[in-house]
Amino acid sequence: MLTSKLTVPVLPNGLVTRPRLVEMLDAGIRGPLTVLSAPAGWGKTALLNAWVRAGGPVQPVTWLTVEADDAGDRFWAYLHSALNTSGATKGADHQSVPAPGIVARDVYLARLANALAGLPAPTVVVLDDFHQVPDPGVPEGLEFLLRHTAGRLRLVIATRMDPALPLHRWRLSGELTEVQARDLAFTVEETAELLARHGVELPDGHLAALRAHTEGWPAGLRLAALAMREHPDPPRFVDQFSGVQPGIAEYLTGEVLADLSAEIRYALLCTSVLERVCGGLMDALTGRSDGARILAELERRNAFTVPIPGQYPWYRYHRLFAELLRAELSRELPEKVPHLHRAAAAWYAGHGLPADALRHALAAGDWRYATALLVDHWPELVLCKGNGALRTLVPPPPPDAAARTDPELALAYAADRLDLGDLGAADAYLRLADDQRPRLAAARRERFTLMAAAFQLARAQLAGDNGKVLSYAARLIALAPVADPAAVEETGEDASLWAIAYAARGAAHLNDGRLAAAADALGAGLAAAELAGLPCAQLLCAGRLALLRALRGELRRAEESARAALALPPCAGRCRLTGSAYAYLALALVRYEWDRLDDAERYLELAAGTGDQAGEPILTAGIAAIRAGVLRARGELAAGYTVLVAARRDLGAKLTGYLGDWLTAAEADLRTCYGDIETARELLIPLLEESRPAAPAVAVALARAYLRDDDPGAAARALPVWAEDQDGTPLPLRLEAGLLAAVTSRLAGETHRASALLERVLQLAEPEGFRRLFTHGEPQLRALLVDQLDAGTAYWSMVSEALKASAAEPPRDDLPPVDLVEPLSDRELTVLRYLQGALSNLEIASDLSLSVNTVKTHVRSIYRKLHAAHRREAVLKARQLRLL
Repeated sequence: MLTSKLTVPVLPNGLVTRPRLVEMLDAGIRGPLTVLSAPAGWGKTALLNAWVRAGGPVQPVTWLTVEADDAGDRFWAYLHSALNTSGATKGADHQSVPAPGIVARDVYLARLANALAGLPAPTVVVLDDFHQVPDPGVPEGLEFLLRHTAGRLRLVIATRMDPALPLHRWRLSGELTEVQARDLAFTVEETAELLARHGVELPDGHLAALRAHTEGWPAGLRLAALAMREHPDPPRFVDQFSGVQPGIAEYLTGEVLADLSAEIRYALLCTSVLERVCGGLMDALTGRSDGARILAELERRNAFTVPIPGQYPWYRYHRLFAELLRAELSRELPEKVPHLHRAAAAWYAGHGLPADALRHALAAGDWRYATALLVDHWPELVLCKGNGALRTLVPPPPPDAAARTDPELALAYAADRLDLGDLGAADAYLRLADDQRPRLAAARRERFTLMAAAFQLARAQLAGDNGKVLSYAARLIALAPVADPAAVEETGEDASLWAIAYAARGAAHLNDGRLAAAADALGAGLAAAELAGLPCAQLLCAGRLALLRALRGELRRAEESARAALALPPCAGRCRLTGSAYAYLALALVRYEWDRLDDAERYLELAAGTGDQAGEPILTAGIAAIRAGVLRARGELAAGYTVLVAARRDLGAKLTGYLGDWLTAAEADLRTCYGDIETARELLIPLLEESRPAAPAVAVALARAYLRDDDPGAAARALPVWAEDQDGTPLPLRLEAGLLAAVTSRLAGETHRASALLERVLQLAEPEGFRRLFTHGEPQLRALLVDQLDAGTAYWSMVSEALKASAAEPPRDDLPPVDLVEPLSDRELTVLRYLQGALSNLEIASDLSLSVNTVKTHVRSIYRKLHAAHRREAVLKARQLRLL
């Protein structure tokens, strides 16, 4: 027998210890079974090795590395020998279990089970490379042992595919610990540590890019680190890194492709031109009929083929693996590549995915088919994008002659680059298409004009420029042959034009907080979309309408609208996800106002997990603001603040106007709750002093801050008009303003007025079921509600229920200081110290012998680095960071 198979392997050089995974293993051996299932090179053996050698398990550990010829009694002989070393094969009467082969298999397993069951403490058995077991009787025997050892056997299996054990039983009972590729993938921090152990250091951007390109694959990162150690320019190495690097290609070929049959390898090569694949699409490209089975088998074998979350039955290949496959395809079957793209385009077009079809038609160089797709499906191409984050295929530019003589081809490329999110390239093709418009025959020119205007509108939406969106939407409506979408024939594409224009107009108004205008536009867009039979526009308009109604306080109608939107027949592209995200966010807001915070959080997770937030700023802002509100209601102020900071970072330049006011008001409420009244006021007052009208949420938040600062007079003056719906203020804000008005009146001794105001608030709140406002309101609100019960109210049950549900103010945690990503220079630190005082910029410049412009430059840099809007905020954050 080979004793090396029973020995824990030697630790590899440069091993990165990963406590988070060690904790998973420690937790796993409290139960009967732990399975590490991941493809080759994902660090399963290294992790178990480090865990055992570091003394992770307190129980005795038996190690066995399985090989391909360990069948029948040979496997059990090795396991028996391994258990012998720890004395686990002796029973309670200290009689050794006879070796396998001496007695029948079932007798041996029964005696071994009895011996293990008699142990005073559990024993851990690690089976490495278990995927190599050729004998189906081995998993059956192990399952027998797990059932009959009274919990004394703790099995840890490392494998490239799930073992043939009834995992579902342990999974259902909660006794199975699974460590998969997503767990074993290196984080950015772990990647940096791995590189450092190899003497390699990368800038943050290149570090993140390397981690993303390898998807955290440990072997790929280690091979890259080894190569970079000898490379004169590591960042340049990362820029050129791919699956065809010699080390990567050799590993994937030897460890993955070598184990696959010729048929499966051919199917992989053919489908490598795709960004995602399903069974039917694989069949279309290979001429086979078993694509679904092949993909399921590849997934089962962990052959760098993973299902796409939420998009079953779609799969994708690991990025490096896909690059290797494409290189092999180009080397072995270069003549097939255009035909494969053409077959993919036809399949996508036939399955309602025109953006994907167009991309592959362009990649195939089939200009005629590409322009036909554009003409036939331009409304869907404007509205509904392709695979989003999975997009990697960029069709090469067409020959100059083709693009300059065919404006429709130029427009097709513009559509593709918009789908990619490349605004610069899209602009170039849009200009080229417009320049070549006179080349078209008169019969095609009118439709081309409509298409070009629609894509200009899509471009403005992608850029987040609401002003241009409204301008282009108006232009598109002006181009419509008829003045009323209801007059359009049922199948006319003019209805599609109306749907696109009004959907865009509604989205722009919604992002600007103009809810009444958004409601009109989205209603018209939904009607036109139904007339045109455009599921994309229907989903988007219906989802946005649901959120709009929730924002306006029409909670019950918003609930119905969201359910109706989710029940619409889905389109095949991203609109399904984006429209669903709006509906889920509407449901989250409704549950939040109904004080069902757990439900609200669940819907927030669904909204965040399904939406294309990059192109929908109100989704990002809304998810953050509502989540911050939920966390504030629970007293988790620091977590709420972190959510808002992340949303501001993600939105960047798109955080303007209404959305900026919304997040600022949410942050001010957190600071008010924390007791940082001064900062809350400094955030809000400048917004009210700007020329544009601030969102009512800002005024309500400022009033709340004054009230918490024991200044009810200032709070009352800050409140917007709320008793009647005069200026379109949403009902939730009117109710909050009304409650604050009632509280300030009570504090001023005007008890009768306070009671009347509260009764009016209750009258407005009761039909829609508002509850959170009363259960998580101001500290003084509870006394006001008690008085209302004593004085008599038409809403006795509502007030009584609110009093029962409301509790003491939740504990308040600390707000964290903003992380200082970019350090201040020495000169900036000097200027920062001056900012604590009352000196003007001119006086600081004089004292430091600098020009005023230089001081202003330093001050702007300080504000940027500290994420501060003004001097006082910069000083406060600098103190939090202990810079002052």
